[in-house]
Amino acid sequence: MVNEHRSGPVRSTAAREAILDATARLFHNRGYDRLTIEGIAKEAGVGKQTIYRWWPSRGALIGECLAEGRLIPVDFVVPDTGELAADVETWLRSVLSILDAPEGGALLRSLVAAATEDAGVGAHLGESLGVEKYLAERLRGGIRDGQLAADAPVEQIGRAILGAIVVEALAREAHDTASVVQLTRFLFSR
Repeated sequence: MVNEHRSGPVRSTAAREAILDATARLFHNRGYDRLTIEGIAKEAGVGKQTIYRWWPSRGALIGECLAEGRLIPVDFVVPDTGELAADVETWLRSVLSILDAPEGGALLRSLVAAATEDAGVGAHLGESLGVEKYLAERLRGGIRDGQLAADAPVEQIGRAILGAIVVEALAREAHDTASVVQLTRFLFSR
């Protein structure tokens, strides 16, 4: 019988869950600027080396928490009522409601800060808000239904709308849903 040797310990499901739970909890309570690997390790009851063995940075941890719905647990589906502009507006109002929630603006600002250090966080943020999947799918439906030009740059439109949401979060003042809705109405007017 051959003794197989693995390099490194087996990844523990319990440790992984503890680390991701601790990351999400501390991220919500402290924000990205005060989130440290040391703090996560202490909160999760693991060593820092365990975290670094599985994730190269706190940004990678945030990205995984986002991907698993631990930071923004809502599924932002874009409805399809047949009216593209109205459907996008409904989705947009739902997403912007995050800013109305207690600490919602701080959450989005922390996610933007994390995205500046780890590109994966930015990608996961768009995914968490439904930009890549639901919004892009609905925009393609708008093209199919003749409500959007056949050559409309679906991905760029989605990123532009996400950018408007981020700008609202960064403003640190009462957000203006109406101005973002007005922007989207302009995008979809012919």
